[in-house]
Amino acid sequence: MRRPCTARRTRLVGVVTLASVLLLGACGDPDSGPGAAPPPAPSMSRAPTTHQQAPASPRAPAGEPTVLYLGDSLAMESQKVLGQLLRDELKARYTGAPYSGTTLCDYLEGTGVDSLVPPDDKAAALVRRLRPDVVVLQFWGNAWDYTPCMDGITYGKRRDEYFARYTSDARKLTEQIEGAGAGKVMWVLQGPDPMTPDRVRRVNRIYEKQAAASDGLLADAGKAVSPAGARYTWAQYLPCTAYEREHPDYCTQPGNGRTALHRDDDYLHFCLAPTTSKPKPCPVRSPGIVRMARVITDAIGARLS
Repeated sequence: MRRPCTARRTRLVGVVTLASVLLLGACGDPDSGPGAAPPPAPSMSRAPTTHQQAPASPRAPAGEPTVLYLGDSLAMESQKVLGQLLRDELKARYTGAPYSGTTLCDYLEGTGVDSLVPPDDKAAALVRRLRPDVVVLQFWGNAWDYTPCMDGITYGKRRDEYFARYTSDARKLTEQIEGAGAGKVMWVLQGPDPMTPDRVRRVNRIYEKQAAASDGLLADAGKAVSPAGARYTWAQYLPCTAYEREHPDYCTQPGNGRTALHRDDDYLHFCLAPTTSKPKPCPVRSPGIVRMARVITDAIGARLS
């Protein structure tokens, strides 16, 4: 099995050449692409590892949801912060099982060896074991020719097939998750992509349509990392929120009231620490991760209220 891609982009410039947008580490995608959670926020307590191997268990008591979190590198970097928020604010039982560089098809049962996710961690397998009330899916929509189960379909070269495949895989993944006994599927809407803004807009539309067709849930986490009134405009810095002003570690430029969402050398990920060769949760406080995790937590909480 090939190792998930965690390399960072070299730089983002006004006019981007192929060389300047290829991902390092032989994970190239000339169009777009994402696989790692900081010390807890002041209101969060530390938590054990987020990836559990647990036997089948009964549903959690009312008001204490069981949450399963699946996804790619954006989920990998966010998994501990989200778990801490869910436990602290909703008393949730939480399991995170993200894999960097993945697409929806990686979590489908039946993809065999052509997948970055092992059989025991396929979505339906985890659902049968954990019986979650909510399965949260956070996928950027990796568009590169890297994930084996995409069969070489990329946004750059086979655009119509790319969107058709994501639409089909979203439906199949929902069916497998619900068929295995999950309560609800929640789709996380993604933030802006400066390279291919229309791609993310259309991927989010696929998630919205799938949620509507299957009575699923949505969490527009991407809005929390977009400028006010400009949902699909990418920004490295945004004005600090009230929470970030009250907790200075999360307002990275208090002098001008701005906080950093991305590193200078990575316009995609929200972890403010460099990516390591081995995917892992983000090890530093990162405002973008907390913003998105709060939206997901609030969306699950609203469902329970």
